[in-house]
Amino acid sequence: MPYIQQIAIAEATGLLKAQFDAAIKRAGRVWHIVHIMSLNAKVMRDSMAFYITIMKSESPLTRAQREMLATVVSVENECFY
Repeated sequence: MPYIQQIAIAEATGLLKAQFDAAIKRAGRVWHIVHIMSLNAKVMRDSMAFYITIMKSESPLTRAQREMLATVVSVENECFY
């Protein structure tokens, strides 16, 4: 697996710390997919806003259907979900 430089949660300040805090509040931890964006806090913020919009906002699909679609796409792309 390639190495991606990351900023440690304990070393985060400013916007990055706010994003880590929000991740912990939302999920109880900072998942790896979020942590790898730590070098660019604005990208992390915008990526999470996009994810929340897709997965949690009003939609003709249920949350379970959206999660299932994400899982199927990950399997097809041979990615860990």
